[in-house]
Amino acid sequence: MQSYINKSEDYFAHARKEIAPLLPQQCGRVLEIGCGSGATLGWLRRDQRASFTVGVEISEAAAQRARVHADEVYCLDFERVELPSESTKFDVILCLDVLEHMVNPWLVVDRLVAQHLVPGGSLIVSLPNVRHYSVVLPLLFRGRWEYQDAGLLDRTHLRFFTRDTASRLLSHVELGPVHCRGTGFNWPSRKGILNTLTAGVFQELLTYQYYLTACKKV
Repeated sequence: MQSYINKSEDYFAHARKEIAPLLPQQCGRVLEIGCGSGATLGWLRRDQRASFTVGVEISEAAAQRARVHADEVYCLDFERVELPSESTKFDVILCLDVLEHMVNPWLVVDRLVAQHLVPGGSLIVSLPNVRHYSVVLPLLFRGRWEYQDAGLLDRTHLRFFTRDTASRLLSHVELGPVHCRGTGFNWPSRKGILNTLTAGVFQELLTYQYYLTACKKV
């Protein structure tokens, strides 16, 4: 993965409570790849939805802060280093805005499912949508593809996904059906209204991020 030395603390500190509808009622043992400062794991532990939490984070500064919130935190590059913990089986695995930073996210998904997810367990992933109008229109009409410090064209992104390719990333032989949904279409948000008025024709252009989940076959 790319260097995160110049990232601000805010980049690592956001609890991802929007994943709540995707979570089982009781999460049990939770592993988060790219846990940042541990805010999401801390939220799950405080709400007693997780019985044991493990975070993996490549930034040493963020990993140090995450140790306050999680039971175990390992500072390592998951693409290159295996988990040192003796307990490596989990009921829920979170990969929230992290797979796009990896050289081979397909291999990472394969490792997570085959080695770390228990039968019946849930893999939950979020990925930015490169087909969003804020990327497509400047590229189409102005020939511009400008990397930024954060967002859809974060300069540390190595891979880019649309709805189709994001779903195919989770199309693993050991996983069941992949459920994918976009964000921000709740009524009466402006995007929700526009999406309804246009019968969903522009939904993929309006979707900033996709949330995907799949369960390991029993």
